Amino acid sequence: MSKLNGLGGDKVFYYFEEICKIPHGSENEMALSNYIAEFAKERGLYCRQDEHYNVLIKKPGSKGYENVAPMIIQGHIDMVCEKNAGTDLDFLTDPIQIYVKDDFIHAEGTTLGADNGIAVAYMLALLDDNTLEHPPLEAIFTVEEEIGMGGARTFETFDVEGKRFLNMDTEEEGVLLSGCAGGCRVRVYLPTQRKDSPEGKEAFQIAIHGLKGGHSGADIHLQRASANRLIGRVLFQLGKEVDYLLASVDGGNMDNAICREAEAIVLIDQNNEGKVRSLLAKIEKDFQVEYKTSETSITITMEALKEKVFKVLTNDTKSKVVSLLMLLPYGVQTMSMEMQGLVESSSNIGILKTTSDHIYFDNAVRSSIESRKALITQKIESVASLCGASVECVNDYPGWRFNPDSPLLKLFAKCYGKMFGKEATISAIHAGLECGLFSEKIPNLDMVSIGPEMYDVHTPDERLSISSTIRVWEFLKEVLKQMDH
Repeated sequence: MSKLNGLGGDKVFYYFEEICKIPHGSENEMALSNYIAEFAKERGLYCRQDEHYNVLIKKPGSKGYENVAPMIIQGHIDMVCEKNAGTDLDFLTDPIQIYVKDDFIHAEGTTLGADNGIAVAYMLALLDDNTLEHPPLEAIFTVEEEIGMGGARTFETFDVEGKRFLNMDTEEEGVLLSGCAGGCRVRVYLPTQRKDSPEGKEAFQIAIHGLKGGHSGADIHLQRASANRLIGRVLFQLGKEVDYLLASVDGGNMDNAICREAEAIVLIDQNNEGKVRSLLAKIEKDFQVEYKTSETSITITMEALKEKVFKVLTNDTKSKVVSLLMLLPYGVQTMSMEMQGLVESSSNIGILKTTSDHIYFDNAVRSSIESRKALITQKIESVASLCGASVECVNDYPGWRFNPDSPLLKLFAKCYGKMFGKEATISAIHAGLECGLFSEKIPNLDMVSIGPEMYDVHTPDERLSISSTIRVWEFLKEVLKQMDH
């Protein structure tokens, strides 16, 4: 039974609900890609599905628009898979459990995938409706955007004819984007040395909970705490007060999500338990004061482990782990001098993971200036070198240079003003979009990015505004109708 039936927006919500039924986390997009390709086949539309599961669908222009220049519309089909502790859902096999409350679509304890499932829904609704007036459409559905823009990187454009490009990965209604940051993933690998756990020690799990998290690009300016950074501070202060052993430290699942939860397994003398609990209570209060505006529920817990811990890190490895967590760049690094309020450069310690032979720190580095992106990477390399760790830079993608003189941008702005009686906000975004990669593939590409209002993406609090989704749908139909030259 449909949970979104009757919301309006023609078939947009129908397709969004269908998308939510199909597991489509990053690197698990085959089923959704096949659904999209079958959709095109059933309607007799040109379709190319490549080996990576990117899809291109072409639809001829409607009557009177047959010879108008084509319009490319693009969105990504993968989603960030985050869930609250205790939520029983397997992202590989289970549908997202959606529900409606007031003006919003939510998911039960998980990310919703409105980023970027709503773009896919808009595109399918456009391709399915033969009553609309529009130029020839070239719909590009890409994979692996959330883990390094792999789909945009591998997508071939030999059969793409358009020079006008609409990306639908924006999360604020009324904002017309004409630029974004570039980025890369900087992975730090710290080799570990271990020793046997001594007798007479008690094992505990110290954990950080209750953080808001968020998108490491779009939300980094909100000054939210990173659980990976906080667990490093806890371990540093703990070492000043008691002699402890460290077995492991872990936090976060995505480099482009601000880490909400992190944990460390430590061993201490039994007679130090009370002292450690008192110290953690003090640190918790300090964190709550520091982040009283941006975080509301920071919690530090300490739970005894029933199972025995047989191996711990050597003191040298422990010291290096704590040093990296304290010194790796996190948060806003520089602000733009050209556009007030725009973050220029940032870094996010998104993933912290202990394996059998190393500890892995995954950092999402972003900047709208290539040399500053390189500088942050160099800082990470310098800190890693001092700790005997190696560094690997992967998934580097270019920024999209802000273009306030874009003809497509002016058309969208004019149409928005006529429809809503107010000016759209023309801006750039610190988050990465696939536009930079497509602009390298297709020379002289004129681009703009739009989308409906959504909040707390990349977290289980993600929600999509129903009324905004409908308004953006009406705007999209109208602006396509105006593309007559």
